[in-house]
Amino acid sequence: MTSASPTVRRRELGARLRALRTNAGLTVEDVAGEMEVSPAKISRIETAARGVSLADVRFLCDLYGVTGEDRDRLLTLIRDSRRRSWWQRYGLPESLATYIGLEDAAVSVHQYETSLVPPLLQTEDYARAVIAGSAPDLSAEQVEALVRARLTRQDLLTAEQPPELWAVVDEAALHRLVGGTEVMRASWPRWPTGAARATSSCR
Repeated sequence: MTSASPTVRRRELGARLRALRTNAGLTVEDVAGEMEVSPAKISRIETAARGVSLADVRFLCDLYGVTGEDRDRLLTLIRDSRRRSWWQRYGLPESLATYIGLEDAAVSVHQYETSLVPPLLQTEDYARAVIAGSAPDLSAEQVEALVRARLTRQDLLTAEQPPELWAVVDEAALHRLVGGTEVMRASWPRWPTGAARATSSCR
């Protein structure tokens, strides 16, 4: 995994394009008229709600008078934003994929859980029990795909430049039986060593 998360790059690109439009004194409607598209498309590009083509970015650079290194930076961002991410192969819901994309580039992760071990600290068996129990309609193959995705997320804690993890966990997580006694015994405590810091808050 890398900090150059496509999700973050897409949001950075959208923010830069919005700033350039504003600095140029143009409205969303002005730009939409120049591109002969709907204002909604421009809004979705600037809020990273949709992807943007290389041709569109080049058009916007010309419209906003962006040249040199600034133009090169925007074109690099569009290429990075379209790079395939590791989590895409799991077919995750868009909301979860967006969250993972941001998590993948985070320098600090703060989690508060009242009844479960935080996802980044779950063992494989614990994650499987949680996923299967919360979504009983999923097939065995779908459950395993989500388990693999969750375990792959944890790799960021042992990356070359891992984020700092703060996990505040209520005592209820110790008493909620997930997957059976053996699963619970193996799951707690499971704190990463060296790569992150975790705190336990019991009430």
